[in-house]
Amino acid sequence: MSLLRMGDWIDAFRPAKSAPPQTLGAFFNWALQGSWAQLWFSAFLSSLAGVTEVVSALVLGWVIDAAVGGNPATFFSDHFDLLLWSMVFYLILRPVSYAISSASVQITLGPNLLPLVLSRLHRWTLGQALTFFDNDFAGRIAQKQMQAARAVTDVTTEMINTVAFALASVVASVVFLFSVDLRIGLALAIWLMGYLLLIKVFIPMVRANSAARASSRAMVTGQVVDTITNIKTVKLFAHAAFEDRVALKAMEVFRDRSLEYGVIAAWFRLALMMLAGILPVILIGGTVFLWQDGLATPGDIAAAGAISMRIAQMTGWVSFTLMTIYTSVGEVEDGMQTLAVAHGLADAPGAVELSRVKGEIRFDGVSFAYGRQRGGVADIDLTIRAGEKLGIVGASGAGKSSLVALFLRLYDTER
Repeated sequence: MSLLRMGDWIDAFRPAKSAPPQTLGAFFNWALQGSWAQLWFSAFLSSLAGVTEVVSALVLGWVIDAAVGGNPATFFSDHFDLLLWSMVFYLILRPVSYAISSASVQITLGPNLLPLVLSRLHRWTLGQALTFFDNDFAGRIAQKQMQAARAVTDVTTEMINTVAFALASVVASVVFLFSVDLRIGLALAIWLMGYLLLIKVFIPMVRANSAARASSRAMVTGQVVDTITNIKTVKLFAHAAFEDRVALKAMEVFRDRSLEYGVIAAWFRLALMMLAGILPVILIGGTVFLWQDGLATPGDIAAAGAISMRIAQMTGWVSFTLMTIYTSVGEVEDGMQTLAVAHGLADAPGAVELSRVKGEIRFDGVSFAYGRQRGGVADIDLTIRAGEKLGIVGASGAGKSSLVALFLRLYDTER
């Protein structure tokens, strides 16, 4: 089977069945509908790859135990089966498990989830009334779409690629260490509680900062894009100093939020590395004490050492991935607040497709002022029969454009 066919396992442009919700969990479910089977399958493959990390430490321990207790002259003949299966595991099973997991994420999920989420957000945004676009920067709306779609994709792929992998590795490690000695397993469990406490302290700060940073980034994009989009108007009527000052102000806010994020990340890194350094001391030292009492083998020491070093290394990788995930969650929340709002101009309940119309337009006491108390048009009574032509004459600001916009139903009447 060609690997490219794995990219067809998810319909990347499948329409959503409903409006986007405004709660985080429901929004993720709405954005990823139609891909959950593949997401769970990819998580399963990632978990299998995580378990192989612990199995590789076990195999190492078995080989060391065999070497310590065996005769060097007859070692290969006495332990041929163990060595053969060790080679099969390291040369075939372990690489294949990683390759399949990687292909599932990189081919099936990565290229499909972004267009799946983005197409749904874009369709919903296109259905908004003109007022929605009048009240915001075009560049900011576009940035929110791209930002939210990318963030949903990042959260999903990182949860599978990193969290599922690490969780499976840790669970398998706990099971192995409990099989060696209950006290070693409890030591790892206590260390994990400390790690989770550290995450609980820092991650909410990351999430709050990321939402503010995403909003400020979108404002910078909106300011720059809309200035360039309307460059003729800017050149003719705007003041260069004012445009520069407004853009720099938006950039300054984004810079401040980024500096705050950097401070949080630096303190988190320090606390994390201090905690990670404790684990090898606990596991290797504890297993050595058990070996002194005849309760552990040299292979157990090697396996515990390999596991402790691997988990210590993973703490940095997993923790900064969690920071990325919560940063992305903040961006999703920011985009959701802007984009997942009800359409302001919608068909009446029970509306049906128009049949052949007779071509008559009738306004009966129509008023519209863009949600304000003044301007627009008020109490308009007007009938235009089929075939009639109409000229609209009036002073600037009298409501000519507003009347035409109502004809075209770019806006809904207010009364």
